[in-house]
Amino acid sequence: MNEYVVRPVRADEWLKVKELRLAALRDPAAAVAFLETLEQGEGRSDALWQERAAGAAAGSGIRQFIAEGPDGQWGGSVTVLVEEAGTTDIFDGEIAQAQAHLVGVFVRPAQRGTGLTEALFEAALEWAWGLEEPVLARVRLFVHAENARAGAFYRRFGFVPSGKVVPMPTDPSAKELEYVFPRPA
Repeated sequence: MNEYVVRPVRADEWLKVKELRLAALRDPAAAVAFLETLEQGEGRSDALWQERAAGAAAGSGIRQFIAEGPDGQWGGSVTVLVEEAGTTDIFDGEIAQAQAHLVGVFVRPAQRGTGLTEALFEAALEWAWGLEEPVLARVRLFVHAENARAGAFYRRFGFVPSGKVVPMPTDPSAKELEYVFPRPA
């Protein structure tokens, strides 16, 4: 992991944002890890990828962190979404307190188990806790009930199951489990 630099994405890196996302959607675990298919990702316009990268680079309500190797290749990514109190989340639930939501977690297979995922999560949480407004009460994420590998990592990192279980938006018969990381005291 030492050769990788974890940093926020820049707006002009939209082609790399697209490439990494499509690599994630090709991963064998994609069906239980993402709410998008490879076909949907490949069908998105360049304008959408440019908008996505620009929004993630702006760093106000969203921030994407990437791990860049010395050769310029990205080894992984995580995106942080800020959810304001009183808004509605993707599962149509009202957000009771300002929080962050981690999405789009992906590390290339060759980099798994190297500490890269931990470095990405550390950067994401550091950014979330450093926001002055809104002050976030917690960071959360959802994991498919059958994605045991991801669930095990999240627990090792310090996330705990909240007990909230929701249907997966793309397959209501599948369940998503909410994990939370409370704001440190």
